[in-house]
Amino acid sequence: MYKNLIFLLLFFSAKAFAQEDTSSVPVTKSNVVVNKDPRIELLIRKQAEINEETTRDSRRNIPGYRIQVINSSDRGVVFAAKTKIYQQFPELKPYLMYQAPNYKLKVGNFRTQEEAEQYSKQLSALFPAGVYVIRDTIEVKPDPMTPAAPNP
Repeated sequence: MYKNLIFLLLFFSAKAFAQEDTSSVPVTKSNVVVNKDPRIELLIRKQAEINEETTRDSRRNIPGYRIQVINSSDRGVVFAAKTKIYQQFPELKPYLMYQAPNYKLKVGNFRTQEEAEQYSKQLSALFPAGVYVIRDTIEVKPDPMTPAAPNP
């Protein structure tokens, strides 16, 4: 008796939770009207200005060349080389990088390889162990004469 009762309950509950096949039901198309708040356009413009301002610094970096002056695991030697660069070539900006276990000292922000080669010859006299021109991402100063992009 209990088996028949359980079987009937399961049968009716399965029937109650069954999904209906809607693939044969025709779908009617209707038009949707969207009422847009005019303040949304102001928010979009404001977000565009914020994006422009926050990404400005990343656009100051471009592909170019730097000169690798020294690559050593001795921190003192690398810092001494950095001091020499500051004294002899104050116009070159040194970049000190640590990649375990070595310190790398790179200098300059050169747009062309020829420009980097000119300084490379001068630096080779100070650092005979090896000075190399390498491709790197360089910093550029924005031109103050170039106007900012107009806002839409």
